[in-house]
Amino acid sequence: MSDLLEVDDLHAFYGDFQALHGVSLRLRQGEVLALIGANGAGKSTLLKSICGLVTARQGSIRWRGAELLGQTPNRIVAQGVALVPEGRRLFPSLSVEENLILGGQVRRPGPWSLRTVYDLFPILQEKRHAPSTSLSGGQQQMVSIGRALMSNPDLILLDELSLGLAPIVIKDIYTQLPRITGQGMSAILVEQDVTRALGACVSFTCLAEGQVALAGAPGDHGRDAISAAYFGT
Repeated sequence: MSDLLEVDDLHAFYGDFQALHGVSLRLRQGEVLALIGANGAGKSTLLKSICGLVTARQGSIRWRGAELLGQTPNRIVAQGVALVPEGRRLFPSLSVEENLILGGQVRRPGPWSLRTVYDLFPILQEKRHAPSTSLSGGQQQMVSIGRALMSNPDLILLDELSLGLAPIVIKDIYTQLPRITGQGMSAILVEQDVTRALGACVSFTCLAEGQVALAGAPGDHGRDAISAAYFGT
């Protein structure tokens, strides 16, 4: 099977600050890849680069063999890549349902609709007319995930999925992850909880100071090696 996403020798900057130094990874259709690393390691920058929100100065990001670098975010979404951003980034002036509907504006065909999102997260149907800011953190995260799913992506990028959420809410969201990816969707999961991330993925990439420190399947490396790569030791 050919790779769905190929990142090669990616160098990304914020102004004069270089955040990524030659990062490479591969992802196949239907796989979940965990992207781990300490704060500031470059995880969010990599996801934003894939989505076209950060401009890379060197390297390549190929999606189904075609180059994504230089394409606008809306064109990338239309090709099947969706981001669940860190901090959820809902539109505060809109209701839950209006936020979800916005995610479907690209009109890609697929299984996800208001009905199937509400089946996945029933609480959102109960709150559908409520302002998005009136929801709990966990419910807002569900809206953010649902908004991304409404674009019917082939790849969903989940940035800091459990950040700031109660353990029981995190458990509920992770329980639904197999349903989200169960129809052949691929995912890149950024997660601070390394144990949880490795338990949910097929492969992982560990970043340290903007570089790949370790990569492979979770069973390929011992905990000491993963911990050393995570903390850059």
